[in-house]
Amino acid sequence: MLRGTGTAVSGEMRNTMKTRADDHVMLVHGGGGEMTRRFLDAHVLPGLANEFLDPLLDSAVLPPVEGSLCMTTDAFVVQPLEFPGGDIGRLAVCGTINDLAVMGARPLALSLALVMEEGLPLAVLDRVMASIAGAAGEAGTPVVTGDTKVVERNRGDGLLITTAGLGVLDEGPRLAPGRIEAGDEILVTGPIAEHGLAVMVAREGLGITSRLESDAAPLAGLVEAMVSSGGEVKFLRDPTRGGVAGVVADLVEDTGLGVEIEEEALPVPAPVRHAAELLGLDPLTVANEGKIVVVAAKGAGERVLEACHAHPRGKGAVRIGRMVRAEPPLAELITSIGGRRIIQRPYGEELPRIC
Repeated sequence: MLRGTGTAVSGEMRNTMKTRADDHVMLVHGGGGEMTRRFLDAHVLPGLANEFLDPLLDSAVLPPVEGSLCMTTDAFVVQPLEFPGGDIGRLAVCGTINDLAVMGARPLALSLALVMEEGLPLAVLDRVMASIAGAAGEAGTPVVTGDTKVVERNRGDGLLITTAGLGVLDEGPRLAPGRIEAGDEILVTGPIAEHGLAVMVAREGLGITSRLESDAAPLAGLVEAMVSSGGEVKFLRDPTRGGVAGVVADLVEDTGLGVEIEEEALPVPAPVRHAAELLGLDPLTVANEGKIVVVAAKGAGERVLEACHAHPRGKGAVRIGRMVRAEPPLAELITSIGGRRIIQRPYGEELPRIC
């Protein structure tokens, strides 16, 4: 008999309960009791240990900083949870770090909330947590607080993650569209569309064989290299949902200037091009998680590119276009035969559940 329950539990049932608890997330893991603490100690906390998280208080106490604070938050619902080149955990850390970095902020700390579905294999969770710890370590940005919840089977899509990031902005000119002028140069820090297509082809039932891998990576170090290169950087944006097309469409709206992108300059690897053609997608509209669109002052692009090429995350950086005066202002692709077509952000979500 289990003490206090009045319910007999057979040896076979006890072994079944143990197997389920050992192998999968259970509702009891989210109940806040002893099983929750054991679960956290075994599967969530080991790789994240740091002086701010270890007390496990209701809030993390961080040291004072000089400069303006920058804060961002994001939710990640990608399917499948694991894909070539990464998983939902790496994606969550890198996406949040990069949202701070493209503002010119130095990332300081992350929060992490996990919403797990009953039945999620603990082996999958362990791999995701290892990815979170690895990406946070790579970025030099600790997870200082967080939360876990467990929802009933078929109500949580396996695992959902919400992150928030805190960074500090040093004094100086802000990276903003308001600084952009006609003649400024548009760069991208490497091959485009790898993440979205890697996730897409990894989905069950597509039957596509590909060498594509997600480009998810923390980019604060690359941003620091570009900003300190001596070439004036005016604007940065990570081209996630909506891809490069979404960024250049935003630039037109926010500046009142036109954008000209050279088709032949776009870094589209052969596997990306082949997968995009097969799926009927434009690589310009596909999400990236480890690239940045850069607007540098006229004449400054070469110096910024040199800084990128010297950094491991920017070796494939290229100049792809420029800001121009145009009436009406449009984002246009200059094709390889000299024609022009308008670049528009996607109307909806061409690739669902990619971040």
